[in-house]
Amino acid sequence: MERLSIEPGRVVLSTQGRDAGRYFIVLKVLDEQLVLMADGLTRKLDHPKKKKVKHLRPKPILVDVDAEKLPNRHLQDSDLRSALAAHGLEIVNNDLVKDE
Repeated sequence: MERLSIEPGRVVLSTQGRDAGRYFIVLKVLDEQLVLMADGLTRKLDHPKKKKVKHLRPKPILVDVDAEKLPNRHLQDSDLRSALAAHGLEIVNNDLVKDE
């Protein structure tokens, strides 16, 4: 089985910390151990979460976070929320939960 890579745009599940069980989108890979991620709700683009890769579980969902391809040329928090919702991750009471 091929292991999923952690790359910008990858949807990940946090497995540790107070955000455990929440889904995020990787914005930037800082090095082999750290990434910046946001979900557009609790962690917004202007204050992304820095997290260790070992505390993340990558999902087979890749979202385009390239701002050059967006109509307004800026990535917004609503774009992140929409992308998560489009892939079956709903926002309920400020929690992201997987639709069954």
